Amino acid sequence: MPTTPTPRSYASGTSDVPLLGDTIGENLDRTVRAFPERDALVDRPTARRWTYAQLAADVDALALGLLELGIAKGDRVGIWAPNCAEWTLTQYATAKLGAILVTVNPAYRAHELEYVLNQAGIRLLVAADRFKTSDYAAMIEEVRPSCPELERVVLIGSPTWDALLAAGRQADRELLAARQGELAPDEPINIQYTSGTTGFPKGATLSHHNILNNGYFVGELLDYTEQDRICIPVPFYHCFGMVMGNLAATSHGACMVIPAPSFEPGATLAAVAAERCTSLYGVPTMFIAELADQDFARYDLSSLRTGIMAGSPCPAEVMKEVIGRMGMAEVSICYGMTETSPVSTQTRTDDSIERRVSTVGRVGPHLEVKVIDPATGRTVPRGEPGELCTRGYSVMLGYWSEPERTAEAVDEARWMHTGDLAVMDEDGYVAITGRIKDMVIRGGENLYPREIEEFLYTHPDILDVQVIGVPDPKYGEELMAWIRMREGAEPLTADTVRTYCAGRLAHFKIPRYVHVVEEFPMTVTGKIRKVEMRELALRILGI
Repeated sequence: MPTTPTPRSYASGTSDVPLLGDTIGENLDRTVRAFPERDALVDRPTARRWTYAQLAADVDALALGLLELGIAKGDRVGIWAPNCAEWTLTQYATAKLGAILVTVNPAYRAHELEYVLNQAGIRLLVAADRFKTSDYAAMIEEVRPSCPELERVVLIGSPTWDALLAAGRQADRELLAARQGELAPDEPINIQYTSGTTGFPKGATLSHHNILNNGYFVGELLDYTEQDRICIPVPFYHCFGMVMGNLAATSHGACMVIPAPSFEPGATLAAVAAERCTSLYGVPTMFIAELADQDFARYDLSSLRTGIMAGSPCPAEVMKEVIGRMGMAEVSICYGMTETSPVSTQTRTDDSIERRVSTVGRVGPHLEVKVIDPATGRTVPRGEPGELCTRGYSVMLGYWSEPERTAEAVDEARWMHTGDLAVMDEDGYVAITGRIKDMVIRGGENLYPREIEEFLYTHPDILDVQVIGVPDPKYGEELMAWIRMREGAEPLTADTVRTYCAGRLAHFKIPRYVHVVEEFPMTVTGKIRKVEMRELALRILGI
């Protein structure tokens, strides 16, 4: 009898729910008509609140104010600020105009700001005056002479901002309706700069259709309705905040809750309790910080039912605590990247805990994923590792003004090559095993840091751990574990880690080096910067 061939690692997301065919502005208007008096936005730091009717009034006023300044369809409008209500107003106002919102990382310094302003050709920049140690206004003035296309700067909360809204409130609403009628869903509406590890970042260009549908279907898989209240401590400048947060909310009539300008564990927990949030977002390091908060027990989190954990792989033990101690029984793991709007795979609310702690779920509705051999491009059999690729409505239009870099990432068949190593099981669930660039080759053995990290998380004294490869003259590469200890625990050493692993982990998977740290190098979105860790490791080890 011939054997049955193993199915290939390909899956497509079927759905009875059709894709949305409208623009972001049209979708918001429909939600406003359906739920005018429901809460739309709560800005906790400033104690301000908007119903959907009030949100629409302010969004339209800002859009008309920008229109009065001559902002045209396709013009680039930048926003450089931490999370605040004005950020959200600007997001929807530019969408109604067809202006392309360029989201600028709040952590950028002057030279990075200058690059983005010029690369995107930003005409108008909306910015905070300052935040923490960043004097945004001073940095803007420093780079302005080198940015000839930048015509105007509007500082949030300044007389210029107030005048912009006041002018819009006096303008003819029909002018905005006429502009909205000129827009098409497939037109670009957002440029997000990916945090490149080498060289300058690339501007992923996304359409109404890309991000509106992604936000909508992420919300659909979380069973969002107008009854939901979403706590969003993740940054708006990134897809996690503005798409999975804001657009998932407004496409369902749910409420957006801003707990703080940037992530603070206590402020996040307080917002969930005070606003009776049903959903909470975060990267694993955020949830770890919340669970470790000294006042955790005094917050009433009983309203929570769901949420999203994404940005980097979630430790199994952390996921179990989020479900057990925070009550997020329907929490979802999402996987994606800026270039795919961002979510490609997601766990479902009825998935088992095992599925939710060991995989990043199945392909999303109306999308395709496959796992390929990076060397040949062929789709590998299920159960074998390879590079994850995705295709569908979510794939970006391209990198802004960089066709060659676009062609390197998106092939002729419109598959986005993620650079992530993955395995697809027989039921279509995908496990991310690391970055192709993170894989460690030790003495000819392919080692996947994720597997070793998951094992080390079982140590009772380890709060968080990251494993990297470092150069070695004998084996080519050796393993190094960066460890964050639980409060009060004695720091681990290479010897104590080796003793813990002995007999339970193959000898070649046991880290040779151990480095105990307070924090890991991270991007603003909470992704661990392993490239920076490897650079620091060379100095630490004297290599």
